[in-house]
This record gives sequence, C-alpha cells and structure tokens, in this order.
Amino acid sequence: MSRGTDFLKYITEQIQEGIQELGARIQEIQKDIAGMNDYYWENYTEMDQYGYENYDNQQALLTQVSANQENQKRMSRMKKMLDSPFFGSVEFVYDGEEEAEVFYIGIGNFARERGQVPLIYDWRAPISSLFYDYDKGRAAYEAPAGLLEGEILSKWQYKIRGGKMVYEFESDMKIDDDILKQELGANSDTQLKNIVRTIQREQNAIIRNTEDKILAIQGAAGSGKTSVALHRIAYLLYHDRKNLNSSNILILSPNSVFSDYISHILPELGEENIQEMSLDLFAYRELEGIAADCEDRYHQIEKQIAGMDAQSEKRFRWKQSEEFVRAVEGFLIELEDRLVDFRDVRYKTLEKKAEEILDFFYYKFADIPLLSRMDAVRDYFIDEYETLCKRELCEEEAGVIKEKFRKMYVTTDLYEIYNWFLTENGLPVLPDIPPERRILAYEDVFPILYLKYRLCAGAVRRDIRHLVIDEMQDYSYLQYVILERLFPCSMTILGDRAQTIDGKMQDVLAFLPKIFGRKVRRIEMNRSYRNTAEIAEYAGKIAGVEGIGYLQRHGKEVKKYFCRSQEETVCRILENVRLGAEEYETAAVLTMTEREAGELYLALKERREDVFYIDRDSSAFRKGMTVTTFYMAKGLEFDQVFIAEGDGENPLDRQFRYICATRALHELYEIGII
Repeated sequence: MSRGTDFLKYITEQIQEGIQELGARIQEIQKDIAGMNDYYWENYTEMDQYGYENYDNQQALLTQVSANQENQKRMSRMKKMLDSPFFGSVEFVYDGEEEAEVFYIGIGNFARERGQVPLIYDWRAPISSLFYDYDKGRAAYEAPAGLLEGEILSKWQYKIRGGKMVYEFESDMKIDDDILKQELGANSDTQLKNIVRTIQREQNAIIRNTEDKILAIQGAAGSGKTSVALHRIAYLLYHDRKNLNSSNILILSPNSVFSDYISHILPELGEENIQEMSLDLFAYRELEGIAADCEDRYHQIEKQIAGMDAQSEKRFRWKQSEEFVRAVEGFLIELEDRLVDFRDVRYKTLEKKAEEILDFFYYKFADIPLLSRMDAVRDYFIDEYETLCKRELCEEEAGVIKEKFRKMYVTTDLYEIYNWFLTENGLPVLPDIPPERRILAYEDVFPILYLKYRLCAGAVRRDIRHLVIDEMQDYSYLQYVILERLFPCSMTILGDRAQTIDGKMQDVLAFLPKIFGRKVRRIEMNRSYRNTAEIAEYAGKIAGVEGIGYLQRHGKEVKKYFCRSQEETVCRILENVRLGAEEYETAAVLTMTEREAGELYLALKERREDVFYIDRDSSAFRKGMTVTTFYMAKGLEFDQVFIAEGDGENPLDRQFRYICATRALHELYEIGII
C-alpha cells in the first residue's frame, strides 16, 4: 500500500472512533440535561427566595445545552470528513531539524481531542500555505510564533470519494494541469463548486489577504473570482472568530438564483451561511413608505434593449454620475433655508423663541442630517422641560411637543424634495401622487436613496463588518457613493469589465479610489478555467478581450445555425441537447429579452418535461434545460449553451453574445434568425 492509502485507512478509523466517543459524550450530557430539568421541576418551589439557586441551576443547564450544541456541530463535521478526509500532504523538514514531518490537509482540522496536534490541518491554517504556495525546495510559513522556514521534500495530491482513494500522485507543481482539467472539466451542477482542492497560487494570495481593507478583483469570465471571494470569507471567519461571525457579512449578489447557486459553499467549508441580497432589493426595502414599488436593474436593461431616446438615455446616465452627486450636494446647501419655517414653541411653562431654535438648528446640531436635526432640537426641549418639572413626560405629552417641532418642516417627504431638485436642474418632475400609488423608475431609485442617506440619520450599517460586491462593473458611481456611506467596513469587490451590461465597458477601478480613498488594492485574475479552448477563443473574439490565459482543455467547435422561424430554432436546440443519462446535467437556452425567453420556454416545454424558466422572481437553479435571458444567467455556468439570437440588432448585442458564450463549459451553439 502507498503512504496516502495507509494514512486514509488510519485516519478513517480515528474519525470513526472519534464519532463513537463523541456520540457517547452527547448522550451522557443529554442525560445530565434531563436530570437538571427533573430536579428543577421537583424543587423549584423550595428554591431560595432571592433566586440564587434558580439562577445557578439555569446557568448550569445553559452551559450543558451549549456544550452539546457544539458537540453536535463537531459530530456533523466529522461525519462529512469520512467522505474525503484530506486532499493533499506536504513532507516538510524544519531548519535545524533532521526528521521530516508529514502534514495532511483537508476541509477542516481533525484531532482526537481538543488541544492535541491535528492529524489533519484545515486548508486555512497557516501551515497549509506550504501546499498552495510552494513547489519542492525552500519554503516558509507565518505561524503565531513567527516565520518558520525549512524545505519541502515532497508534495502529494489525493482524490478521495466515499472514503475510497480515487487517485494519488506526487507533484512538483501545486496543481497538475491534467488533474485541473479533470476537476474543472466535469459536468456542471446546479451549485458552484468549492475549489479547496484546486486553489492556484494567485488565488491563494487573494484568499489569505488580511492586510488590505478593500480588495477590488478584476477577473476574466471563468477565472474563479466568485469562488475565491467565498473562500476568502471562509478564511476571514476562521482567522478572526473573536470579531467576525456569519451575521457580520453581507453579499450583494445579482439575483436570488445566483444566491441559491452559491449558498452551499460556506457550509461545505465548515462555516454558517451568510446574508445575501441584491442592491435593488435593499433599495426597495429602504424606500418603503416613500413609494409603493420600485423598478429594478432588469427593467432598465429591457428599456435599453428596446431602445431609449437620446434624452432619456442622457438623463439616466446623469442621475447615476459623479456630476449628479455634486449637484445634490449644492442643492443641499440651499435646502436648509427652504425646508424649515422657524417659529416660537411654547409648552406650559417653557417657551423657546424662533431665534433660539434657529441657533440650535444651525449651530448646536449642525452635524446632524437635515431631516433628523429638528428631532435633536425637540429632544433638547423635552429634556429641559423634564429637568425643570422634575418628572418624565408621558407619551401623549411628548407627542404634542413632537408635533409642534415637526410642523416647522415645510415637508419631510423625500419624493417631494427630490422633485424640488429636479425642477432646479430643469428635469421632468415625478407625478404628484400619494405614496401608495408611486412606482419609481429605476433612474430615480438611487437618487432618492442618496437623498435619504444625506438628509436622515441612522443610515450607517455598523453591524456589517465585511461586504462582498459581485458584478462590480454593473454598479454606477452613485451606487458606490451610497455603499461607501452605508458600509464603513472591509470589502471584497469583484467583477469583469467585459461583462458590463451597457453600451460600453465600464472599468470601475478607474473611479473606486476617488470614492474609497487609497484603501483600494487592485488585483487582476487573468486566467480562465471554465470554457474549452474553442469556446474561450470564440468568446474572446466577440469582446475583443486580450491578455487572458486559458486552461487548454479542448472540446467541440462552436456551431452556428441560421433558422427561419421559432419552430426551426426549437428543433435545432432539441436535436443537439444531451441531458441526463445521455451525457450532461445542465443546458441553457439564453435570449436577449424576457419576451423571447418566455416564448421559447413555452415552445420547449411542450416537447420536454425537464425545461425550466428563470426570471427575476425565480429563486432556484435546477438540473435540466434552463431558459432565461442573458442578464439573468450572469455568474451561472452550464454544460451546453444555446444562444437564441433575436430578430434585430440592439445596443447590447456584443455584451449579450459574450456573456452567453462564457456561460458554456463544454458545448456552445449560436442560433441566428434569417
């Protein structure tokens, strides 16, 4: 037997014994918990009058319950490890030592008892960087005690499934290209793959980066940037458990389907799942009460595809720009005089003159946002009254005073204030209708949200300590200004300028430092692992992208068909699709517009049962044939992709074809209309 196989046999026995011991411990503690509960109900009437015994009993019970919850988590991790306990090993001899040590690396740490030297090291542990960052020869890693140096004598890679060794080999390189092709060239799934077994050296540097506050990653399609960002989160959680937990992290992702696609990664890596939502959904929730509904980014894309007139296009772009932000700041300076009508306030024995209120408003509380500033003046008035009267006001009395101060605002309706701004800048105003009938066009959603955050207090989200922004190229200057105000935390920002859904590529790295300052570290990921060489070459020509390296995995040539009707298009798709037992797990038919996707879905659904439709309201990605628009497919990948071209050119044709092409793992078909 080989060393890897011998160790697999040994570690499997150790894990199984550990599971048995832990199971016995869990049962023992469960008996203690049951005994404590019985004791409490039998004796609680006789416990001391001050409750000390009751308190002690409850604390002891809580300690035991917490211990068992932790044991259950550990048991679950150990059971998962039985399937594939480790995937790599490093034989390393420290400087000054004669005997080499072998370190095995897996998804998580494993030691029979807490505090013992691990038999398997977590892929995020400092020592594991030897496996990812070095070939044979001199190497070092940063341990808590300092830099430890030595020599790597050998490195091995393993694939274990169901507790059985599939292969093992010694390699000078971190990941042998043949193995990488085998791993990354497997059929697509409805979930993103974790990459701990195939992390490349440049990816590892990003994952383990804890020095830079804001990491902006420009990555080619298929470069693994989303996987790297998720593995970076797992790494940060592992190394900063005192200050960071899953509830402190937020991912801004394109849509609910993409959120579902990546949701399993962190649990696979031994961490709890984290909050995910789209920025559009976040904005909609923040604007509740101001409007009944808001358009989202997909409404705007459909408008662009249909063709916006030059005036509308210019207005939309201006409202998302740096110039718009400057215009709002100028408007806010003048707004102070327009927004408030100062008057005397009297309540029983206490009176404040308008001049004194004005002085408080402009000087004492000048740092508070405008629409929250009068609340501070009001609270000062109430505090003064309560001090004089030596009593607290009841809710009804405080309400009377609040109303007196609230009436000094000419309006507190952000929608109305926004219309003032539009009028001053010579732009069409929004219809004068009550909040329950207002539906905001996408071009107005973030301008009004920006006004809210500039005029109202309480916007900063200090509970979020790390923010991940995916598809960074699709966020406007204004949206980044809002995010900078909202989240004063570390960030991982990632995207691909070539996938900008607009008439031209947007390189946000050109203006991010202006918004976030010098805290932005730019990183380029220029090697793609997703597509076959044939598909990658085809996609590169569409976008005119240069300087991208590709894993040389070969497959079928890209096929192009021309059809005269939708019926012929459907036939072409069905004669080429190979799903399930035939060969592949997933296929996609991608269209330009929602209307085209809906029509093709209905036509295909009549012929096959395994056809599914994804739109903005969908929340899951399933095996079979998916029909959707190109913009809903961003971030996803499929074994086969059929690009169903529309019957006319439009401003987003290049982006449409490039994004569609880069979704394909193995086969790509382009179907045009004659």
